[in-house]
Amino acid sequence: MGGVTRTTFTRQTQPARGVRTWWGKAWQRAVEEAAYSDAELRPGRSHARRGHVGAISVEPGGLLAACRDGDDAWTVEIGIPVLDDTARVALVEVVAAEAGRIAELLAGNLPHDLVEHAEEVGVELLPYGGELTATCTCPHYLDPCPHAVAVLIQAGWLVDTDPLVLFALRGVDRDSLLADLHARTVSVAAPSGTADDTDHADHADHADDVELVVDAAMRAQRLVALFEAGAELPDGLV
Repeated sequence: MGGVTRTTFTRQTQPARGVRTWWGKAWQRAVEEAAYSDAELRPGRSHARRGHVGAISVEPGGLLAACRDGDDAWTVEIGIPVLDDTARVALVEVVAAEAGRIAELLAGNLPHDLVEHAEEVGVELLPYGGELTATCTCPHYLDPCPHAVAVLIQAGWLVDTDPLVLFALRGVDRDSLLADLHARTVSVAAPSGTADDTDHADHADHADDVELVVDAAMRAQRLVALFEAGAELPDGLV
């Protein structure tokens, strides 16, 4: 798995109420499609529920984690296709099409119409079973093996809680998305000599709305970084 941005999530515990979101359930269906049979699904679910999966690293194009099985621990790698440059630009346009979308994503919600809009322009966010590839260091002769199924199930818990994990897997992590939205809104808000004044004003107002959300998110990131470093928080960032 290649990539320059990797985020590692600590060991997961099974959600008390199970997977609750529509996109989390869509991910779990993809896992079921990827598995060859219940012979892999059943023990995979058991490994996931019992907390046998260690920390999960997420990066563009895949996941990396270890899964314990008795006295052994096996390394699992999951692959998922990333968006190409054209699809990436299209996705940013879809997110920016409505000011409330980025705010919802940052709040942990994936609007259904956002996914539908993305599909209309040829961008697939939610994976299907055939897109999920898996390798494991165990001797199991089929992939995904039960260990890989366990990692995929727990990855679904992450996606269920934060849909931006799904974006990161597709190659558009949170920071990249915010940066692309910022660059786009600055461009849209710039004066144009060919646009109708009223139409331009509408676009500029919408760009301002998106920029406010992006700016707030970036400020929050800086505050979190300072807080975690134990630094004093400057008044200008609060």
